[in-house]
Amino acid sequence: MTEPVLEVVDLVKHFPVRGFGARGVVHAVDGVSFSIGRGEMLGLVGESGSGKSTVANCVMRLVAPTSGTIRLRGQDITHLSRRSLRPLRRDMHMVFQDPYSSLDPRMTCGQIVGEPLSVQGIARGRELVRLVGDLFDRVGLRDELRFRYPHELSGGQRQRIGLARALAVSPALLVADEPVSALDVSVQASILNLLRDLQEDLGFSCLFITHDLATVEYLCDRVAVMYLGQVVELAPTSELFTEPRHPYTQALLSAAVVPDPDVQRSRSRIVLEGDVPSPLAPPSGCRFRTRCPLEHRSAPLSHEEEPPLVDLGGGHHVACHLVRPGAEETKLLDPAELAG
Repeated sequence: MTEPVLEVVDLVKHFPVRGFGARGVVHAVDGVSFSIGRGEMLGLVGESGSGKSTVANCVMRLVAPTSGTIRLRGQDITHLSRRSLRPLRRDMHMVFQDPYSSLDPRMTCGQIVGEPLSVQGIARGRELVRLVGDLFDRVGLRDELRFRYPHELSGGQRQRIGLARALAVSPALLVADEPVSALDVSVQASILNLLRDLQEDLGFSCLFITHDLATVEYLCDRVAVMYLGQVVELAPTSELFTEPRHPYTQALLSAAVVPDPDVQRSRSRIVLEGDVPSPLAPPSGCRFRTRCPLEHRSAPLSHEEEPPLVDLGGGHHVACHLVRPGAEETKLLDPAELAG
């Protein structure tokens, strides 16, 4: 086993809330742990508000974590200052969700892509021009677009500029925060194919954040499922999609649309009751218990103790009181019972 490119251990991020006399803490991320190997793509999925983007911002140190540890290529970057982080920025870059607001409207596309190269002292003058041209070619953009401004490009072209900028300094880690959700459906496939080809050619590791399960199945080697600030299941992609163990993961997969109409009609949908609890006051014990169809089988333990993320073997980890190594409950839970 080689040393992971990224290792996150017990990551916590709380946001204090003050206003109108009220005080509280938003539990955005609570005890998230995972690692990403060299050349691996890890998908991070979950509902809106589950804490996916906060994890990404903490990993990139755009926000300071409340507690926990973040290691990049073995070096602890959790509490490094901005000055100390600057040389390490060469090893990690991010592709943002909005391909327009993440680009400086006052700079040409060529200047945007070339900025990391000049900031890191990699190239100047003609060498900088040559490298920018190579990057434009690599992401499938015409060379003359380097003189255009972001507002003159389409959404797909702007996201290609974002990819070129992120890959300019050959980072070891790329964090992609829903990079295609703001694009037309017709453009999404081309960007995803480009990302996959670039990852295969350049060998960078990637944390891919999305709510689209089909995209995760297509791109990622492993998948981590988040619910209300915690990882509830982590497994190799093929195993997660064929044999999900956590009730929440099963509900997510049952809601995904299958292209085959006959298969789609034959599937049973698992409908969860109620809404996601507020991160200002998460439930005690298991955070999924207020919506879990099987909560009666684990009470009162689910009310009192937070289920740990246990290893079931083969890299499959689950945080559920009903799922334990070697027990019958590690088999696929009954969809009919889950569906109510």
